[in-house]
Amino acid sequence: MQTLPKSRLLQFVEKAFHLAQRATARYSSKFSKQRYTLHQHIVLLCLKIRKNTSYRTLLDELIEMPRIRNEIGLAEIPSPSTLCKAFHRLEMAVWRVLLNLSVALLPTNGVVSIDASGFDRSYASKHYTKRAKLTIKQLKVTLLIDTKANAILDIHVTTTRKHDSQIAPSLIRRNRNSIRILLGDKGYDDQTIRSLAREYEIRPLIKHREFTSLHYAWNARMDTDLYGHRSQSETVNSALKRKYGAFVRSRYWWKQFRELVIRCVVYNIEIDLSN
Repeated sequence: MQTLPKSRLLQFVEKAFHLAQRATARYSSKFSKQRYTLHQHIVLLCLKIRKNTSYRTLLDELIEMPRIRNEIGLAEIPSPSTLCKAFHRLEMAVWRVLLNLSVALLPTNGVVSIDASGFDRSYASKHYTKRAKLTIKQLKVTLLIDTKANAILDIHVTTTRKHDSQIAPSLIRRNRNSIRILLGDKGYDDQTIRSLAREYEIRPLIKHREFTSLHYAWNARMDTDLYGHRSQSETVNSALKRKYGAFVRSRYWWKQFRELVIRCVVYNIEIDLSN
């Protein structure tokens, strides 16, 4: 019988499983029932995000995926509640480590763009929310994108209307060793951001808000070819929404934050497989 080639889905599972093995121990504690490993849980949660589906649908499809099950050593199909509890238990720190490991797969160059976008916190129809007079706030999601690989270096999520200039400093501090040039639009025109970037020997290429003729002159002298790479942030934001949905399925805010970080991990793995 002819050996079938590896599908894109199988390659994704292999890569996610390898990262999970590097990020966590096999079991959560010595008191674990050891029925399923943390690595299997992580891969299945990533697979759920990649397929943009529910727990029940994923596990139903997994019955017809023997190669996927063999790859992660899954002897039996878990129940939806098992995966849901695993998502509840796996802390944000684990997903942050996975995000950093996924970035290491890609050829970054330190030219980094920062931009924010909004994600809906419910997938109820706009017509229904308008008729029912419901107010559903969006999540503000700020991404730090390496423009060479289109990799997501870091993510900041908030439920408030915090200004861009208040969010950027924490992202710069966390990723100061990965940023050589920082690209940003006028929303990031703040002296604190520019001073912080220079403190870490980062070149801030951020457009000035044009209040005086001097600001117009500075913007005119900007390296437009390099600054043009800033638009890749919008491309990545669009790709995340197009592939994995413009809303989050979780109901609690801290689970919504985790869900978005998992999307970034999945996106980086997909980019690595495309190269």
